[in-house]
Amino acid sequence: MNKTEAAYAERLRALQHAGEIQWFRFEGIKLRLADNTFYTPDFAVLARDGVMELHEVKGFWVDDARVKIKVAADQYPMRFLAVRAKPKRDGGGWAVEEF
Repeated sequence: MNKTEAAYAERLRALQHAGEIQWFRFEGIKLRLADNTFYTPDFAVLARDGVMELHEVKGFWVDDARVKIKVAADQYPMRFLAVRAKPKRDGGGWAVEEF
């Protein structure tokens, strides 16, 4: 886990403690997108409403990663979110993009 992922894991722990999410796991799910092509999201998260969410935490995007999350979102009936840490000068927190 890198520093950004570790900081996001702390956020998820706080959300779990507050009852906002039920469960989460780092790299807990691996999805097959095609023959010999897989996508492992950073976090599998079970939301309070019972919906499975897959969270991808990025400092910046590489084209390959953006393509994989879009393909996965088209193939699987889960909520896919990309999460990016906002700079402290911009108020901090997390920017979220849903696919």
